[in-house]
Amino acid sequence: MTDDGPHDRVALVTGASRGLGAVLAQFLARQGYSVIVNARNREALSTATAEIAESGGFVFPVPGDVSDPETQDALAKAVSRWGHLELLINNASELGPSPLPELSALAPADLERILRVNVLAPLTLTQRLLPALRKGRGRIVNISSDAAVGGYPGWGGYGASKAALDLLSLTMAHELTGSPISVVSVDPGDMRTEMHQAAYPGQDISDRPLPEITLPFWAWLLNQDPAQLSGHRFRAQSDRWEVPEP
Repeated sequence: MTDDGPHDRVALVTGASRGLGAVLAQFLARQGYSVIVNARNREALSTATAEIAESGGFVFPVPGDVSDPETQDALAKAVSRWGHLELLINNASELGPSPLPELSALAPADLERILRVNVLAPLTLTQRLLPALRKGRGRIVNISSDAAVGGYPGWGGYGASKAALDLLSLTMAHELTGSPISVVSVDPGDMRTEMHQAAYPGQDISDRPLPEITLPFWAWLLNQDPAQLSGHRFRAQSDRWEVPEP
């Protein structure tokens, strides 16, 4: 277990109980980060937390729905134990009903839930944590999707939320120009996860790669100058990644 003293790098990962979020939390702990993890499913989060702790990483779980103000209060309190935050990964996502309905059949309440988790929660959590991110010269990473640009039938609600998150990421990056905070959005690509399975109920998705396929990208990202990357959107499963021209 790492020392959680004032000089540690601190990361917060939402939606960290399974899938990409759990893989990222484990990866960051191995890189020496003190990792705050959040998810709605307490049991799954407890399991993910135990796996990180058993491998020697420092992990601090905060269960709850990230769109709930009380959960955001608890996350802000967790960050305050260090007073700084080097990395915020807004990964928690709401798919919506399964099977995925076409937009003509998408209930307003379901769309509101999707937007609340996928757009409002990342924005309001980021707002709460900006002081700690400034102190930590922090990176904000918003997890997007190819559905944000694909226009795939059935993915309208989810895709619209991720397109909105992409625009929030770009706009915030512009607004924070000159500050020590950087913002990027990342499309992790198709992966073999519970959420992806829920999007295709009854179908075999075993041909999709596991979330670990994205680890080379994350290793690359964390070794780049964040100021040069801010405002850009990356595809984690691309053959190569490049630092954009200034």
